[in-house]
Amino acid sequence: MELPSQCAMLRIFFGEDDRSADGRPLHEAIVIKARETGMAGATVLRGPLGFGRSSVLHTAKILRLSQDLPIIVEIIDAPEKIDALIPQIKALTRNCLITREKVEVIRYGDED
Repeated sequence: MELPSQCAMLRIFFGEDDRSADGRPLHEAIVIKARETGMAGATVLRGPLGFGRSSVLHTAKILRLSQDLPIIVEIIDAPEKIDALIPQIKALTRNCLITREKVEVIRYGDED
């Protein structure tokens, strides 16, 4: 698969306890949807500390039992493919932050 040098990155921020309608972890449902729709790639990042709209602090510190740590899913592809994916991601999610930004692809795969 080839990628244009000017792409878009979709970022979805939520908590690791969030689930899809069928009960799967939300990050898994999003990555599977991205793969099914032929996106160039998706990555799940787990944060050790963060807060969102509620201002509740989520941390991985041992003394705190909260495990609802921050999750970010990043998806990169051509802008038109990202735009087509956004409604599907919105349908999967309820309480999250979704951002889109321009990115320049320097290398994708093992090309020279």
